[in-house]
Amino acid sequence: MSFRLSQRDKDIIGFINQFRAVDRDSLVELFFKQLKSPVNACNSVMVRLYRLGLIERTQQYSPTVYLPVDAKIKKNSQKILHFLSILEIYKQMCTYSTPKHVIVEDKPTGRKGGIEPDLFCIFKGSPFWIEIQRNQYSEQKMQAKINLYEEFFFSDEWQASHWQPEDRPALFPSIILITPVRYAVNSEHIRIIQVASIHELMEKYKNSAKQERQVRPRLSSSNGIKINLT
Repeated sequence: MSFRLSQRDKDIIGFINQFRAVDRDSLVELFFKQLKSPVNACNSVMVRLYRLGLIERTQQYSPTVYLPVDAKIKKNSQKILHFLSILEIYKQMCTYSTPKHVIVEDKPTGRKGGIEPDLFCIFKGSPFWIEIQRNQYSEQKMQAKINLYEEFFFSDEWQASHWQPEDRPALFPSIILITPVRYAVNSEHIRIIQVASIHELMEKYKNSAKQERQVRPRLSSSNGIKINLT
């Protein structure tokens, strides 16, 4: 059977492959919101792509969640909720600025036992590794996670990452912990930010920018973190 895919079809398939699990409402928000009947248009496209065998789906969630055709997770797996939480953080970022160089479940060390952040991206000009804590852990376990980041920092391997700027010194990403709980973790070498959401992060640096406006009118800066606010 021959068929022609639109650029939007290809973008949707690529997005699902990238984020592993994407709910219908997120697809509406990201790809169809400019249309007159965005939900109906999305449903029509997704049914067509599913029937063509280009995506998978699970209807154990409402609205429907779409998966890559080669998804290695079961359709009732709790892992789906994990991927949806990563998607939610990405969407929050998009309300301020579309992140670049997005990597879901980044494995920058390339080996087992290294750091495995849920998300890497460059957001408003700054690199971040994001850890999404859906469950509460002990402070010892969280500090052990931070210690792994410090080990990677001292390895200098991160300086060769493909996203590093070519015209400036290499930057070690700041760590964002998305958590409703504040952990007593610390590092003398890397920046750790604990917030419940990206909205809280932006509000935090927006308030910081107001205090520094006379010195740096359009930029907030703290310990190497720079987030453009416009």
